[in-house]
Amino acid sequence: MSRKRFVLLIGLMALAAALAGYMVSRQLAHPAPLPLVSGTALPQPRALIPFALTDQQGHPFGNAQLTGHNNLLFFGFTHCPDICPTTLALMAQLHHMPALASLQMIFVTVDPARDDAAAMRAYVDAFGGNMAGLRGDDAAIDPLLKNLGAVRAIQKLPGGDYSVDHSATLYFIDAQGALAAVFTPPFDYSRLAADLTTLLASSG
Repeated sequence: MSRKRFVLLIGLMALAAALAGYMVSRQLAHPAPLPLVSGTALPQPRALIPFALTDQQGHPFGNAQLTGHNNLLFFGFTHCPDICPTTLALMAQLHHMPALASLQMIFVTVDPARDDAAAMRAYVDAFGGNMAGLRGDDAAIDPLLKNLGAVRAIQKLPGGDYSVDHSATLYFIDAQGALAAVFTPPFDYSRLAADLTTLLASSG
């Protein structure tokens, strides 16, 4: 082999090694998301913007109350005819699983005009009381909705009443208070339970 070809070969080997090192460093910096069967794990958990709501007992609830444990959050409202009670019943059922007992269940109203603290307290108590029922005015709720990519829209009904269309997604927020996974309906209890168990195991 000529010296020129030898130098070229060494150069190509060095380039290949550098590229391999770069790819490994990229994978280490951004590990592949967990394989979930019914949801989507984010490649990198996304920190939530600061928010300030109150729970059904009137106690302040913000980012600090999300840390130190994992959380499952759902937006809805107490006058919701079907999706909300069905989803909250599912969340209550999941919370009874020993493997998921440490998961904090959170219900955030998108209808603060009607859902005062008393209404929220009665509503979450109907599902066993093992969840935080959060409320705040529109200015307090809207930033959290936008941060999580959720939407709500007021729909006027005959007679002057109204309903609220809203995202039916479940949001998994990790113990650092960052969005780590999302689940969209239809929900399957067994598959969702398996995915949440995987997420809890991965978060230590």
